Amino acid sequence: MGVAALEDKIVQQAVVTILNQIYEVDFKGFSYGFRPGRSPHQALDALSVGIQRKKVNWVLDADIRGFYDNLSHEWTMKFIEHRVADRRILRLIQKWLKAGVSEDGQWSETKLGTPQGAVVSPLIANVYLHYVFDLWAEVWRKKVAKGDMIILRYADDLVVGFQRRTDAERFLGEFKDRLAKFDLELHPDKTRLIEFGRYAARDRKQRGEGKPETFTFLGFTHFCGQRHKKGTFTVWRITAKKRMVAKLKAIKVELQRRMHDRVPDVGAWLRKVVSGYYQYHAVPGNIDQLRIFRRRVNRLWRNVLARRSQTAKKKWEQLIPVLERWIPPPRVLHPYPDARFYATHPS
Repeated sequence: MGVAALEDKIVQQAVVTILNQIYEVDFKGFSYGFRPGRSPHQALDALSVGIQRKKVNWVLDADIRGFYDNLSHEWTMKFIEHRVADRRILRLIQKWLKAGVSEDGQWSETKLGTPQGAVVSPLIANVYLHYVFDLWAEVWRKKVAKGDMIILRYADDLVVGFQRRTDAERFLGEFKDRLAKFDLELHPDKTRLIEFGRYAARDRKQRGEGKPETFTFLGFTHFCGQRHKKGTFTVWRITAKKRMVAKLKAIKVELQRRMHDRVPDVGAWLRKVVSGYYQYHAVPGNIDQLRIFRRRVNRLWRNVLARRSQTAKKKWEQLIPVLERWIPPPRVLHPYPDARFYATHPS
C-alpha cells in the first residue's frame, strides 16, 4: 500500500481525469475495472450472460501474481508514451512510480510496481494490461480460436471462456509466454482451467465424474445450475466463503470495541454495515447466504450484549426485538444478469 500526500492526491486525480478521456476511447469493452461508468456488477452481468449465451464449455480463471508489485516502470512509460506526448504528464507519472517507500524513517527506492492505494495506480494498471493482455487476447480470439470465446477482465482478475478445450489449453500456454515477456506470471494457486458451462454437468455425469467445479470472481462463487421455473441453464452466484468470513471477523472486532456503547448507537452502525453488505451481495440466488450472514451477525451482537452484564446471559427471546429493529432482513436488490445486461446493451 502507498498513501500519497494530499497535494499528490489532488494532482493525481487531475491527471487521471485527463487521461481517462484519452484511454476510454482505446479500452476494450471486456475491461471493467476502475473505469468511469462501470461497476463490478456490470462485469458480473457480462460474465454470466457470456457463459449462458455463448458456447462456453471451459473457463480459465486467472490471476496475475503480485501484479501491482511487479509492474515494470520501463514498460509502463513506453505504453503511456504511445498516447501521451506531454512531457509534463510523463514526468509526473515517472515521479509517482519512483516515489519510493518510507519505513521507520528510512527511504528506499522502488524499481518495480505501483503503490496500491494511489489515485493514479488503477489507471496505470489498466493501461499496462490493455497492451499486455487486452489487445493480444482480442487478436487471439479473432485469429487463433477455433470455437466461441469470451473474455472478461477486472483489473488483474481475468476470466476467459472457451468452447473447445484445445483452445483453452493453447491460450493458457501462450498467455504464460506473453506475461513472461513483461516479467509477469500467473499465480499457480489462483489460476485454474475448469470444465464449466451448459453441458458440463451432463458430460461429467456421462464420464462418471462429480459436479462441475466452481470458480470465484469479484467476491462471488459461480456454479452451474438451472432456473427452477424454466429449467434452463444458468450461472448461479453465491457469496464467496472467504469474503463472508472476513466481513464477519471485521464486524466481531468492531462490536467488541463498541461493547459499552449505547445500544441504539451500535444498532445504527450495524444497520449501515449490514445494509452495505446486502447492497453488493443481494443478487438472485444468493438469498440463503444472506440469511446465514444475518444470523451470524445476530449471534455476534447477542454475545457482545450478554457480556455487558455480569448477570446470566440473556435469552434469545429477550433480544429478538432489539435484533429485529436494527438488523434488516435480506432481500434481493439486483435483477437477473441478462435483464440488466440487455437493458444497458440493447444492441
